[in-house]
Amino acid sequence: MTAARALPDAEAVRQAAGRIEKFAIRTPLLEFPPLNERAGGRIFVKPEILQRTGSFKFRGAYSRLSRLDAEERRAGVLAWSSGNHAQGVASAAALLGLRATILMPADAPRMKMERTRSFGAEVVTYDRLGEDREAMGRAIAAESGAVIVPPYDDPDVIAGQGTVGLEIAEDAMRLGVALDEVLVPAGGGGLVAGSALALSELPRPPRIYSVEPDGYDDHRRSLAAGRRVGNEAGRVSICDALMAPMPGEITFEINRKLLAGGLVVNDDDVIAAMRFAFEEMKLVVVHDKTTGEQ
Repeated sequence: MTAARALPDAEAVRQAAGRIEKFAIRTPLLEFPPLNERAGGRIFVKPEILQRTGSFKFRGAYSRLSRLDAEERRAGVLAWSSGNHAQGVASAAALLGLRATILMPADAPRMKMERTRSFGAEVVTYDRLGEDREAMGRAIAAESGAVIVPPYDDPDVIAGQGTVGLEIAEDAMRLGVALDEVLVPAGGGGLVAGSALALSELPRPPRIYSVEPDGYDDHRRSLAAGRRVGNEAGRVSICDALMAPMPGEITFEINRKLLAGGLVVNDDDVIAAMRFAFEEMKLVVVHDKTTGEQ
């Protein structure tokens, strides 16, 4: 299946919303006066930390798993992730009564590993420095027949993650707010791609930007080059969930058409934002110095 044939559209996002609505939490748009004052305008925050498993990843996982046929459901699912996608797939599988196998790095945060197991998933660990998780996963899937659930480069996953953008569009219209810009964090690009599909249908579509950590600004550079480019190996960031090696094939096909560009933040920017969130917005954003997890 080529990227061109696999591209989802806004209707796919609406259909995904129907599939997940009984299980996914509709998170609100929140407005904080101190943030408005700091930015010099009205800023709305979409807190997906309130979502099942604490991440938007549940949306995409449930969207994909709910479309499996009877034979695929019997075979179960397999995914690889350091935490958020792992929990999203495990939770969705539990709700649908499916067997799930998750590959996680041996040094993944214990809490995320335990939460993944708590949903009934089998966790298989690997050495992130010495083993290829995708090769391991494909070998396990070939033997067991399990369906691989990618973290972002899949039409149903993108559509499910895009329900974040759909809710933003619906709530903005309900509030009578015309959005100027929407900033979306990007790793592989599934969230920003799906959200862009939904937001592009607003009467006055906003400018949409990917936001990435310094050293992992592959979306920004890919959008500027008009082709997918990867990141230099060996870079580090405290934003470990946004350290994908390059944009996804399907996600980039969407993003190169719909995004206005890419923005970059460094670790100092992130730390300052965490401090501001705690002191002014009363939101606690935790960073584990030993693992890089947020």
